[in-house]
Amino acid sequence: MTLQRAAALALAGILAAGCASQYKAPVSDRAATRPAAAKPVPPAPSAPEARSETYTVKRSDTLYSIALDNGLDYKDLADWNGITNPGVIQPGQVLRLRAPDSGVQVQAVVASSAVESRPLGAEARPPGPESRPIGADAPPRAAETPRAAGDRLKTGPKAMKLPYSEKNLALLMREQALSEPKPEPKPEVQPVAPAAPQAPGGDGDKVDWSWPSPGKVLAPFSESSNKGLDIGGKIGDPVYASASGRVVYSGTGLRGYGKLIIIKHNPTFLSAYAHNSNLLVKEGQNVKKGQKIAEVGNTDSDRAKLHFEIRRLGKPVDPLKFLPEHPS
Repeated sequence: MTLQRAAALALAGILAAGCASQYKAPVSDRAATRPAAAKPVPPAPSAPEARSETYTVKRSDTLYSIALDNGLDYKDLADWNGITNPGVIQPGQVLRLRAPDSGVQVQAVVASSAVESRPLGAEARPPGPESRPIGADAPPRAAETPRAAGDRLKTGPKAMKLPYSEKNLALLMREQALSEPKPEPKPEVQPVAPAAPQAPGGDGDKVDWSWPSPGKVLAPFSESSNKGLDIGGKIGDPVYASASGRVVYSGTGLRGYGKLIIIKHNPTFLSAYAHNSNLLVKEGQNVKKGQKIAEVGNTDSDRAKLHFEIRRLGKPVDPLKFLPEHPS
């Protein structure tokens, strides 16, 4: 190998090493370009369960029992469904459980012909210059006095022609706007808001309860066998209103309850007093907490006792969770 060839090979090696040290492969930062993981969307809170709108009558139902089971006044239930005789309902009949909407929506009157509105400057192009004798051009007409707001009648067509100018064009547009009839304002439609479903939990649910009788509890509440409390007593012992309210039922229309009184305390709570020997209040009467409303009896019962129920939106609940400590 000659000296020149060896020198050339050494020089080529040095150049190759220099190029290799300066070149760097591009590095892709995938972590920076990677899209951020989507955060899980929390589930929307579930809406409170609303009361059913309708009820289908079963064979053993009465209007009174349906009203009690749904926390309603049987008279309201009859009125909402056009029932004149509360003792006559048919199996399979569908009853409305809420008052029908009484609001009347206002209907807007649609005009028979719409007034065409054009943007300023959208009229036809102004006419081109006319051939007239020299000096025959009339000076621009002065603006007329605006008409009264209520006067919308046109006095006649405008036969006079004006030479084209920005001032005359604005004048014509203003006169046209004054002469065109304005559309009558449409009556505002007031939407009728749907009745909000009643649900427990608000301040309106608060009831100041008290014991309806001082007797001992013979049978506690049971969801399967006893819808309230059985309170012992003697025939003729007083029965008191457990809380203030309005008497929505007083009679013997519910089988198994004997002489019964039902008091509605608010849109959520009812109380019931069964097996009485004597009823001392009438339907529609307002009563106060602690007022004597009946006397203990044994109607539809094997012994003298008071059967007492508290119903929340028509569903029986344990009265011991609402009543204060027993007086005895």
